[in-house]
Amino acid sequence: MRKGLVIKSTGSWYLVKFDDGAEVNCRIRGRLRMDDIKSTNPVAVGDIVMVSDENVIVNIEERKNYIIRKSSNLSKQSHIIAANVDQAVLVATINYPVTTTVFIDRFLAAAEAYRIPVSIIFNKTDRYKEDELKELEELSSVYENIGYPVYRISAKKDEEFNSIIELLKDKITVIAGHSGVGKSTLINRLEPGINLKVAEISRYHKTGKHTTTFAEMHKLSFGGYIIDTPGIRGFGLYHIEKDELYHFFREIFSMSKNCKYHNCLHINEPGCAVKEAVEDGRIAVSRYNSYLNIYFDDSGKYR
Repeated sequence: MRKGLVIKSTGSWYLVKFDDGAEVNCRIRGRLRMDDIKSTNPVAVGDIVMVSDENVIVNIEERKNYIIRKSSNLSKQSHIIAANVDQAVLVATINYPVTTTVFIDRFLAAAEAYRIPVSIIFNKTDRYKEDELKELEELSSVYENIGYPVYRISAKKDEEFNSIIELLKDKITVIAGHSGVGKSTLINRLEPGINLKVAEISRYHKTGKHTTTFAEMHKLSFGGYIIDTPGIRGFGLYHIEKDELYHFFREIFSMSKNCKYHNCLHINEPGCAVKEAVEDGRIAVSRYNSYLNIYFDDSGKYR
């Protein structure tokens, strides 16, 4: 029996790296699927696992955290994006393709639920028109004001990447976002040796093509690891109760202590400090609308 780290997941096979540097394709025993939470992938990249002499994963060590969403095909099941990470980076774009604030806020709420720090990278700044640059500045301010680090870059241009390198250095980071936002291009710029495949977005649909098929962990030459993930079309929240949802919106949770009623849901209750803060601009309307969108939409489907 050996202990190893899952560095790639294909759904059927799992590439496990052992302390001696060996990388071995392993499978899971049938019963392991039954023991886990209802998940489409009981073993995730970042998991520490015990492997038998027959290269069968027989046990998963307790995770310190994981980032999880509802499965897009089976709403009663979940999909674990990555486990045992130090931080997450969400790559977003104002356009080419559009990343909506609802998508961003769903991702942030899921990370908050498991106390995973998140930074937001707005990519493709070289392509934005004047109105899009204005929207970029406004959105950046919204997230910076509530404590999320925001970076504005063009992964295709010869920009200074020292700030991004410093962000990732010596940490295990999962990178997520829609297909086409430039995750693979960004990773290739940061670590050319990884050489991930990239593709142009569809001109007709203005959406990305899936160039990353499976989640995979890569070692960074300047220290740390990066977990590249397939593009996410939607982000349904999993295992978050409606009456606890506001806990995972930092500014709403902070303001909620001033509400008249301790069990205020910040929807139509009298004396709601959160609604007052939205009305006078202390809480961004987009963030509050995302809260309502998630609260009233429990289907987990992206819209």
